[in-house]
Amino acid sequence: MAGEHGDPRPARSRARLLEAATALLRSGGPSAVTVDAVIRASNVARATLYRHYPSGNDLLAAAFHALIPPAPVPLAEGDLRDRLIALVHAQAELIAEAPVSLTAMSWLALGGNLEHAPSGAAGTESAEVRNLRERVAEQYAVPFDVVLSSPQAVAEIGDVDRFRATVLLLGPIVLGKLSTLPNFDYHEIAIAAVDGFLATHRISGANTESAGA
Repeated sequence: MAGEHGDPRPARSRARLLEAATALLRSGGPSAVTVDAVIRASNVARATLYRHYPSGNDLLAAAFHALIPPAPVPLAEGDLRDRLIALVHAQAELIAEAPVSLTAMSWLALGGNLEHAPSGAAGTESAEVRNLRERVAEQYAVPFDVVLSSPQAVAEIGDVDRFRATVLLLGPIVLGKLSTLPNFDYHEIAIAAVDGFLATHRISGANTESAGA
Protein backbone atom coordinates (compact mmCIF):
# COMPACT_ATOMS: atom_id res chain seq x y z
CA MET A 1 0.00 0.00 0.00
CA ALA A 2 1.36 3.33 -1.03
CA GLY A 3 1.68 5.92 1.70
CA GLU A 4 3.62 8.95 2.80
CA HIS A 5 6.25 6.89 4.66
CA GLY A 6 9.47 7.22 2.67
CA ASP A 7 7.90 9.80 0.33
CA PRO A 8 9.86 13.06 0.59
CA ARG A 9 7.20 15.16 -1.14
CA PRO A 10 5.09 16.01 1.94
CA ALA A 11 8.19 17.21 3.80
CA ARG A 12 9.27 19.29 0.81
CA SER A 13 5.87 20.91 0.41
CA ARG A 14 5.65 21.70 4.13
CA ALA A 15 9.15 23.20 4.03
CA ARG A 16 8.22 25.38 1.04
CA LEU A 17 5.06 26.57 2.76
CA LEU A 18 6.94 27.44 5.95
CA GLU A 19 9.72 29.16 4.00
CA ALA A 20 7.17 31.30 2.15
CA ALA A 21 5.28 32.13 5.35
CA THR A 22 8.40 33.17 7.24
CA ALA A 23 9.58 35.34 4.33
CA LEU A 24 6.21 37.09 4.22
CA LEU A 25 6.25 37.55 8.01
CA ARG A 26 9.72 39.10 7.88
CA SER A 27 8.87 41.48 5.07
CA GLY A 28 5.27 42.42 5.79
CA GLY A 29 4.35 41.42 9.32
CA PRO A 30 1.52 39.11 10.42
CA SER A 31 -1.05 40.64 8.07
CA ALA A 32 1.07 39.61 5.08
CA VAL A 33 0.86 35.91 5.95
CA THR A 34 -2.37 35.06 4.17
CA VAL A 35 -3.22 31.70 2.72
CA ASP A 36 -3.40 33.16 -0.80
CA ALA A 37 -0.04 34.91 -0.45
CA VAL A 38 1.67 31.78 0.85
CA ILE A 39 0.20 29.66 -1.96
CA ARG A 40 1.49 32.13 -4.56
CA ALA A 41 4.95 32.37 -2.99
CA SER A 42 5.39 28.63 -2.41
CA ASN A 43 3.68 27.34 -5.56
CA VAL A 44 1.96 24.72 -3.40
CA ALA A 45 -1.69 23.82 -3.93
CA ARG A 46 -4.30 25.11 -1.49
CA ALA A 47 -5.44 21.58 -0.63
CA THR A 48 -1.86 20.63 0.20
CA LEU A 49 -1.47 23.69 2.43
CA TYR A 50 -4.55 22.74 4.42
CA ARG A 51 -3.26 19.18 4.86
CA HIS A 52 -0.22 20.62 6.63
CA TYR A 53 -1.81 23.68 8.26
CA PRO A 54 -5.57 23.38 8.90
CA SER A 55 -5.98 27.16 9.25
CA GLY A 56 -4.29 30.46 8.58
CA ASN A 57 -3.68 30.72 12.31
CA ASP A 58 -1.67 27.49 12.24
CA LEU A 59 0.42 28.74 9.35
CA LEU A 60 1.22 32.07 11.02
CA ALA A 61 1.94 30.38 14.35
CA ALA A 62 4.40 28.04 12.63
CA ALA A 63 6.10 31.00 10.92
CA PHE A 64 6.45 32.84 14.25
CA HIS A 65 7.81 29.68 15.86
CA ALA A 66 10.45 29.32 13.14
CA LEU A 67 11.64 32.92 13.48
CA ILE A 68 11.86 33.20 17.27
CA PRO A 69 15.56 33.16 18.20
CA PRO A 70 16.98 30.79 20.82
CA ALA A 71 16.52 31.83 24.43
CA PRO A 72 19.62 33.43 25.99
CA VAL A 73 21.75 31.19 28.18
CA PRO A 74 22.22 32.60 31.70
CA LEU A 75 25.69 33.07 33.12
CA ALA A 76 26.73 29.97 35.03
CA GLU A 77 28.77 31.93 37.56
CA GLY A 78 28.82 35.33 39.24
CA ASP A 79 26.74 36.98 41.91
CA LEU A 80 22.97 37.17 41.57
CA ARG A 81 22.93 40.82 40.55
CA ASP A 82 25.46 40.29 37.76
CA ARG A 83 23.67 37.21 36.47
CA LEU A 84 20.31 38.97 36.40
CA ILE A 85 21.71 42.09 34.72
CA ALA A 86 23.39 39.97 32.04
CA LEU A 87 20.18 38.02 31.45
CA VAL A 88 17.89 41.07 31.32
CA HIS A 89 20.32 42.78 28.97
CA ALA A 90 20.46 39.71 26.72
CA GLN A 91 16.66 39.61 26.61
CA ALA A 92 16.63 43.35 25.88
CA GLU A 93 18.90 42.83 22.89
CA LEU A 94 16.57 40.15 21.54
CA ILE A 95 13.55 42.42 21.99
CA ALA A 96 15.32 45.39 20.41
CA GLU A 97 17.02 43.63 17.52
CA ALA A 98 14.75 40.67 16.83
CA PRO A 99 11.27 41.86 17.84
CA VAL A 100 9.48 38.88 16.30
CA SER A 101 9.04 37.43 19.81
CA LEU A 102 7.31 40.61 20.95
CA THR A 103 5.09 40.57 17.85
CA ALA A 104 4.22 36.93 18.53
CA MET A 105 3.33 37.82 22.12
CA SER A 106 1.07 40.63 20.92
CA TRP A 107 -0.64 38.32 18.43
CA LEU A 108 -1.18 35.65 21.07
CA ALA A 109 -2.48 38.27 23.51
CA LEU A 110 -5.09 39.26 20.92
CA GLY A 111 -6.27 35.68 20.79
CA GLY A 112 -4.06 34.37 18.04
CA ASN A 113 -6.83 34.77 15.52
CA LEU A 114 -6.91 35.94 11.93
CA GLU A 115 -9.78 37.11 9.78
CA HIS A 116 -8.68 34.80 6.99
CA ALA A 117 -8.81 31.67 9.15
CA PRO A 118 -11.35 29.12 7.86
CA SER A 119 -14.70 29.08 9.59
CA GLY A 120 -14.81 26.85 12.63
CA ALA A 121 -11.20 27.52 13.62
CA ALA A 122 -11.99 30.36 16.00
CA GLY A 123 -12.57 29.59 19.64
CA THR A 124 -10.19 26.64 19.80
CA GLU A 125 -6.44 26.68 20.20
CA SER A 126 -4.68 24.40 17.75
CA ALA A 127 -1.48 22.48 18.39
CA GLU A 128 0.54 25.00 16.33
CA VAL A 129 -0.77 27.97 18.33
CA ARG A 130 -0.27 26.12 21.61
CA ASN A 131 3.29 25.22 20.59
CA LEU A 132 3.98 28.87 19.80
CA ARG A 133 2.60 29.96 23.17
CA GLU A 134 4.86 27.47 24.92
CA ARG A 135 7.86 28.56 22.80
CA VAL A 136 7.35 32.24 23.73
CA ALA A 137 7.02 31.33 27.40
CA GLU A 138 10.21 29.27 27.14
CA GLN A 139 12.00 32.20 25.51
CA TYR A 140 11.40 34.47 28.48
CA ALA A 141 10.58 32.32 31.49
CA VAL A 142 13.04 29.41 31.35
CA PRO A 143 16.29 31.45 31.60
CA PHE A 144 14.91 33.35 34.60
CA ASP A 145 13.78 30.06 36.19
CA VAL A 146 17.37 28.84 35.98
CA VAL A 147 18.77 31.88 37.77
CA LEU A 148 15.98 32.46 40.28
CA SER A 149 15.77 28.83 41.35
CA SER A 150 19.50 28.59 42.05
CA PRO A 151 20.60 28.10 45.69
CA GLN A 152 22.29 31.51 45.55
CA ALA A 153 19.07 33.26 44.53
CA VAL A 154 16.95 31.40 47.09
CA ALA A 155 19.42 32.41 49.81
CA GLU A 156 19.24 36.08 48.81
CA ILE A 157 15.60 36.62 47.79
CA GLY A 158 13.80 33.46 48.86
CA ASP A 159 11.50 31.33 46.74
CA VAL A 160 9.94 34.12 44.69
CA ASP A 161 7.10 33.82 42.21
CA ARG A 162 9.29 33.44 39.14
CA PHE A 163 6.59 34.44 36.64
CA ARG A 164 5.97 37.66 38.56
CA ALA A 165 9.72 38.26 38.82
CA THR A 166 10.12 37.87 35.05
CA VAL A 167 7.33 40.37 34.47
CA LEU A 168 8.91 42.88 36.85
CA LEU A 169 12.36 42.51 35.32
CA LEU A 170 11.34 42.60 31.66
CA GLY A 171 8.41 45.02 31.92
CA PRO A 172 10.58 48.17 31.60
CA ILE A 173 12.40 46.66 28.62
CA VAL A 174 9.18 45.83 26.78
CA LEU A 175 7.81 49.30 27.55
CA GLY A 176 10.98 50.84 26.13
CA LYS A 177 10.53 48.89 22.90
CA LEU A 178 6.88 49.85 22.62
CA SER A 179 7.64 53.51 23.33
CA THR A 180 9.88 53.69 20.20
CA LEU A 181 12.05 56.28 21.97
CA PRO A 182 15.20 56.69 19.83
CA ASN A 183 17.64 57.07 22.74
CA PHE A 184 16.28 54.36 25.04
CA ASP A 185 19.28 52.85 26.86
CA TYR A 186 18.44 49.17 27.32
CA HIS A 187 21.56 48.42 29.36
CA GLU A 188 20.91 51.26 31.80
CA ILE A 189 17.28 50.22 32.21
CA ALA A 190 18.32 46.58 32.69
CA ILE A 191 20.53 47.63 35.61
CA ALA A 192 17.78 49.80 37.10
CA ALA A 193 15.22 47.01 36.75
CA VAL A 194 17.46 44.47 38.48
CA ASP A 195 18.49 46.84 41.27
CA GLY A 196 14.87 47.78 41.90
CA PHE A 197 13.81 44.14 41.96
CA LEU A 198 16.56 43.13 44.36
CA ALA A 199 15.91 46.11 46.62
CA THR A 200 12.30 45.01 47.11
CA HIS A 201 12.87 41.25 47.28
CA ARG A 202 16.18 40.73 49.07
CA ILE A 203 15.84 38.98 52.39
CA SER A 204 16.95 41.13 55.31
CA GLY A 205 20.52 40.26 56.24
CA ALA A 206 21.33 38.60 52.90
CA ASN A 207 24.58 39.44 51.11
CA THR A 208 24.30 42.90 49.52
CA GLU A 209 27.92 43.73 48.83
CA SER A 210 27.36 43.74 45.04
CA ALA A 211 24.31 45.98 45.12
CA GLY A 212 24.87 49.43 43.77
CA ALA A 213 28.18 48.52 42.18
